[in-house]
Amino acid sequence: MPDLNSTLATALTARYTHNAARVRELAAQLTNAQFWQKPFPYGNSFGHLVLHLTGNLNYYIGVQIANTGYVRDRPREFNDPNPPSKDEALKRFDDAVAMVVKTIHAQSLEDWSKEYTAAGASAINCLDMVIQCAAHMQHHIGQMIYLGYQWQQQTSTNLK
Repeated sequence: MPDLNSTLATALTARYTHNAARVRELAAQLTNAQFWQKPFPYGNSFGHLVLHLTGNLNYYIGVQIANTGYVRDRPREFNDPNPPSKDEALKRFDDAVAMVVKTIHAQSLEDWSKEYTAAGASAINCLDMVIQCAAHMQHHIGQMIYLGYQWQQQTSTNLK
């Protein structure tokens, strides 16, 4: 019978891996221009959401739990005037998810219970923060689904 730590690691890495695959699946249908363009005058582009998720994971898990030394520039995640290519943004996202998976596997049962503090976080311990980051990804995946749907609608309207 697996122990609790193995069960946690398996469940959490499966969630992060699934979320990352879903982001990639949704991004695949977009051109580089669509990836970065806002389909509405308000809100975010798909690409800026990818930058935001990358920054979120690198800060809340990378810096605070894995001690990576990452320096976050949160405003730039949403307003980068010279963003990387779609492929580069997705590679950075994949690297962040890989770091999270590695960090999850490095945690002991005692590590999960350690007090967690970070600017902007309301987590009570490391496990709570890892779960919150997975939920945060799910939230933005919902926005990405909507953005992809909007691009499909605009493309089909333009073809008529």
